[in-house]
Amino acid sequence: MSKLIISVGEAMVELSGGQQDTYRLGFAGDTLNTAYYLRLALAADWQVDYFTAVGDDIYSERMVAHIAASGVGTELITRIAGKRAGLYMIHQADGDRHFTYWRDTSAAKLLADDKDRLDAALGNAQVIYFSGITLAILAPEARERLIAAIGARRRAGAMVAFDPNIRPALWSNDDAVRDALTAAARVASLVLPTHADEVRYFGDTDASATADRYLAGGADEVVVKNGGDPALVVTRERRVSVPADSVDSVVDATGAGDSFNGGYIAARLCGADPEAAARQGHATAGVVIGHHGALVPRDAFALNAQSLGG
Repeated sequence: MSKLIISVGEAMVELSGGQQDTYRLGFAGDTLNTAYYLRLALAADWQVDYFTAVGDDIYSERMVAHIAASGVGTELITRIAGKRAGLYMIHQADGDRHFTYWRDTSAAKLLADDKDRLDAALGNAQVIYFSGITLAILAPEARERLIAAIGARRRAGAMVAFDPNIRPALWSNDDAVRDALTAAARVASLVLPTHADEVRYFGDTDASATADRYLAGGADEVVVKNGGDPALVVTRERRVSVPADSVDSVVDATGAGDSFNGGYIAARLCGADPEAAARQGHATAGVVIGHHGALVPRDAFALNAQSLGG
């Protein structure tokens, strides 16, 4: 029988490129990216499903087909009449990527509105993954409903992984960020924050302070990402700093953190210890940033369940 991972969040239509006002259409989203790399890294006895809501438009249907083609399960995706998939455009300016979003009619904002559907969908999961973006797009009542449902699965023995992935533009105020992330930490067994994102809201002096705060909040394991600097891996028994291998060139940093998460979680599920899992997370991200786009083709990797577990 397959073991089930459910990634919860929002996938969006992506328009990228923009040279001479010509854009390339794709699909992406932080939790979808991580689901993709989990599916890439794990053996067939793991099923990876995506839990979200989409609209009844042609681009929502194309998104679902895209997700299915990647090997990620789509049976938990709900269609909502009259809604649309969210959209964002990427443009280059001042040597960096900039994003413009259209989310007002995004069906994913309603993904946790139906409590019965939510409980039924998550009820069989051995692993649940979600992010701060997942929480940010929801109404406060739906956010609480999702956290409660995930907490019930953790108490039942599921592994719960959470990336705070703070996007200030999605939040009404700083207190809302702090309250939501603190509540999520109480139900998460593994937290994967980025130190630089956390400083504004929590005043953490260093990566250790970030890790200690999430451990105190209820997590059993914390991996603090810090850009190109070493990741700090902390459990209740040990803490270790794990550097990334050098990369010849960075082509596109999109999805680096999401792919790190996928590599790390997959390695842990295959039996690797946290330090080895962090090395695998770095290796995964190192491949991703050497290519354009968040979802790098499978043939760019030499990943399999055996090597991840080793």
